[in-house]
Amino acid sequence: MTTARQMEERATGKGSARRTMRADAVRNRVAILIAAASALVEHGCVIDMREIARRSGVGVGTLYRHFPTKEDLLKTVLLEHFRCWSEAASKAAADTAEPWAALEDFFEHALAGQCGHRAMVEHCTDAVCGPDTECIQLLHPVLENLITRNHAQGTLRPGVTASDLALLLVSMSHTAELTRRLQPDSPQRWRRLMRATLDGLRTEHETSRLPDCGAAS
Repeated sequence: MTTARQMEERATGKGSARRTMRADAVRNRVAILIAAASALVEHGCVIDMREIARRSGVGVGTLYRHFPTKEDLLKTVLLEHFRCWSEAASKAAADTAEPWAALEDFFEHALAGQCGHRAMVEHCTDAVCGPDTECIQLLHPVLENLITRNHAQGTLRPGVTASDLALLLVSMSHTAELTRRLQPDSPQRWRRLMRATLDGLRTEHETSRLPDCGAAS
């Protein structure tokens, strides 16, 4: 989880831009980001800006001086969460010796984490809070590493790309959200589909060549 110090360093930047921001402005910005991060976990993207201002202990005017629109605040908080998560995912993958286990763990931790974070699920599935290019780009180094390792060991069927896995993650996020809403008594049911889907990507389950859908990335 991002600490207040990390929030301050990343939110205000470094160098001259950071030096010109007053100490109280830095504290207010960090307080807003921490409050927004907590509120988004609980309430998702529908959280009211006035509630974030109340939680952070600043006035609504101060909130809008730092973030002129709700979309600006959402993007900043979710991008920071995505950045921290992608860094943790990269380390976890590197620490897992078995390539296929690393791939499975990546999806397991990603989807389990999103299920407990309403805004992240909405971020991946909703048209308003949908994933932007910057978030997806943060994932590609992790996915490329998993692809390369599994192809080298022969555990991943030929033709699977990082873009395939990124799209799969988005679609599975949608599945996890549907499970949460439509099957509240079985909130972990998404794991069944995740395992069946990943099994279909293994070399021993290959039954036909993947269709060519354009340039691979």
